[in-house]
Formats: sequence, C-alpha cells, structure tokens
Amino acid sequence: MDIFEFYKKMDADDIMLSFKGSVTSELLTSVLQIIEAKMERLNEPSKIKKKVYNVLVESLQNLYHHMDKNEQDIKGHSTVIFMIGNNAKAYSIYTGNYVRNENAEKLQAKLEKINSLNPDELKAYYKEVLNNGMMSDKGGGGLGMIDIARKSGQKLNFRFQQVDNEFSFYSLNINIAKQ
Repeated sequence: MDIFEFYKKMDADDIMLSFKGSVTSELLTSVLQIIEAKMERLNEPSKIKKKVYNVLVESLQNLYHHMDKNEQDIKGHSTVIFMIGNNAKAYSIYTGNYVRNENAEKLQAKLEKINSLNPDELKAYYKEVLNNGMMSDKGGGGLGMIDIARKSGQKLNFRFQQVDNEFSFYSLNINIAKQ
C-alpha cells in the first residue's frame, strides 16, 4: 500500500477523520470530542455544529449497538469503518459494517421506507414508532435512522454488498448541508 496515495485520496475527498477497527464507548467519546474541537476551530455556525454532532452521535451509536457481533466470526466481521468529511457545501458521515444477510433485507426495507417519506411524513412516522413502543431485535426502538434522516434533512445514501452466504457489508453516507 502506498500511504502517500492513500493520504492524497483522503485529502481530495476532504476526510477530516477516519477509523477502521472495533468500536468501544471510549472510542466514540474521543471521536465526538475530536470532531467537536475541529468544528470549533473551523468556526462553524452553532446550528451546523449541532446538526453534525447529533447525526454523528446517532450514527456512531448505531455502529456500536447494532453491528452484528459474533465471537466466532473469524473473518473480522465485527470491525467497522467510519469517516467524516468536510467540504464547502456539506459535512459527510460515512459508516460501514458487516450485517447478517437476513438482517440486511430488513434494514434495507426500513431505509427505503424512510427515504420514501417527505419531512412531514418522517415526523409523523417518528412519532408513530416512538408511541408504538416496539423494540427492535437489538433493543432499540428503531428511531435512529429516522432521526438521522430528519436531522440531516437529506435522503439516506446506503448500499449492501453481499460478502458471502452469511454476511453483507452495509455502507451508509449521510450528508449535512451547510445552509
């Protein structure tokens, strides 16, 4: 691997921070502190800082709480990747993790539903899920992705790539406009 080429690619894509590995609560706290400090140095308006921070918190919590963990995974399927980019028009949060194929289908259907809704419908759907009280398989109410779509004001850009008979790699790109 040519590290300089990798550096140039990250620089061209305006990547502020990237990480690949296992996620811990301590790591999440550190990442949030780093990004908060970087946005402070960039003198971003508080409205943008708050949006980016809130979406980043939700995205990282999703990685931490919802990745498919299995102690017997010998292929490194419990590792994740995330990057935060910043250009003149928007902040971008990129996440990627392995999910079991049967979970990928359910998640894709949920994401497609979220993307089909306008802002008013998203708000109503959020309230419906909140009031429904049903918990997901991972113990959450399923509000995270709805919240990300609402706070970012953008459609969720996602992709599932089947890796083998058991796992797919789930990529998510969230953009937060600087307007």
